[in-house]
Amino acid sequence: MALSKKYSKKGTTCKVTFELPFDAAVGAKKVALAGDFNAWNTADTLLKKNYKKRVFSATLELEQGREYQFKYLIDDSRWENDWAADSYAPAPVGGTENSVVIV
Repeated sequence: MALSKKYSKKGTTCKVTFELPFDAAVGAKKVALAGDFNAWNTADTLLKKNYKKRVFSATLELEQGREYQFKYLIDDSRWENDWAADSYAPAPVGGTENSVVIV
């Protein structure tokens, strides 16, 4: 898993690329990215399959100076954290943690 960041020259936004390897989602047909940045909407941000890199990925432009909690939803049935997240935070329900990206 990987998070890559590209900060804007204006210093207000950052393009963050979220990647989930095929190995972490074996046999998955779809992977959604849900978090603070899209009101945890599981239909809003679907990751695209990149067969060359063997990852599901999506790039979002996020406001700098913030922390965003997020998770991946695999085939509408299994939640997965990003193993390369900047941090983790307690989830408000379920006694689990959410991944955190800091931009």
